[in-house]
Amino acid sequence: MLKPAAVTFLKTLLDTPGPSGYESAAAKVWRDEAATFAADVQGDVHGNSMAVVNPSGSPTIMLAGHIDEIGVIVTYIDDDGYVYIAPIGGWDPQVLVAQRIRFLGRDGDVLGAVGKKPIHLMKVEDREKASKMTDLWVDIGASTRAQAEARLSIGDAGVIDSRTLDFPNDRIVSRSIDDRIGAFVVLEALRRYAADPGDARVVAVATTQEEIGYHGGGARVAGERVDPAMAIVVDVTFATDHPGVEKKELGDSRLGSGPVLTRGSVVSPVAFKIVRDTAESLRIPFTLHAAGRDTSTDADAIHLAREGVATMLLSVPNRYMHSPNEMVSLVDLDHAATLIAAACKAVTGTTDFTAR
Repeated sequence: MLKPAAVTFLKTLLDTPGPSGYESAAAKVWRDEAATFAADVQGDVHGNSMAVVNPSGSPTIMLAGHIDEIGVIVTYIDDDGYVYIAPIGGWDPQVLVAQRIRFLGRDGDVLGAVGKKPIHLMKVEDREKASKMTDLWVDIGASTRAQAEARLSIGDAGVIDSRTLDFPNDRIVSRSIDDRIGAFVVLEALRRYAADPGDARVVAVATTQEEIGYHGGGARVAGERVDPAMAIVVDVTFATDHPGVEKKELGDSRLGSGPVLTRGSVVSPVAFKIVRDTAESLRIPFTLHAAGRDTSTDADAIHLAREGVATMLLSVPNRYMHSPNEMVSLVDLDHAATLIAAACKAVTGTTDFTAR
């Protein structure tokens, strides 16, 4: 099971705001923790953070989990001081209704409440309609544009104002599990590898801008810089153990059932076999997921870096994705970190990643 110190770090990481393009605060938390055991910790101009263990080893394995979360950005402030926002990443606007927002203002955090016309004032035909982002505004307590602009600027980012909660059965709830959890797992795996390293040089990377990364985001930059022979990407996937989910379309992934190993077009069969064989040898539970095209994760960019990287995607089952209350199992995180560290140790200088 995860050690108490690791869980404390995890909660700090989850609670630190870091929407896409504004990840610096969360990235610093990650790098400070990495510096307690890694041989080399760096950042780059894209905001990626990298930590290295066994720097003289070979081959190089890259562990990638994106540290950004979905958020909002200030687009307009009206004469009465109301703030209007646009999404950073993929939002269902219904999730934002009546939430509180924590903006990253120039002089510190600015809190606001999302406003919407009360149901009493709506026409009957409008009550059944889904809210649009343009129907919402954020009230920060200002009375004029000048008061609001003294605290916020166009382009300031924000996140839902919430904190990590402990739930029964070793579960936690947070707004930023997608994919701060991935950044945590790759660092925890690196920590375990550092305690008993193998032949490989292993680089954990907290990548940026995945939630808006149609161009490859920070993963594309890191894949070139780290120059790995193999990569293991850690993200979340849909848990299908709650009402209203079609398992025939999404598969069967339950909280507590272990990491989800993806098979498909962008996944290296060599890297997949290494991870699956390691899981079976250690009797670590896992489930399988099929991806016939892309994966909508950092794996899509990393596997195309340079002349190609043998890339594997490992995911953590997550309920209620892109909401204030995403939920995962700490047991799954522990199993994922153990599996990744052991898979890295199984790679040697003679491992051939050529697909056959």
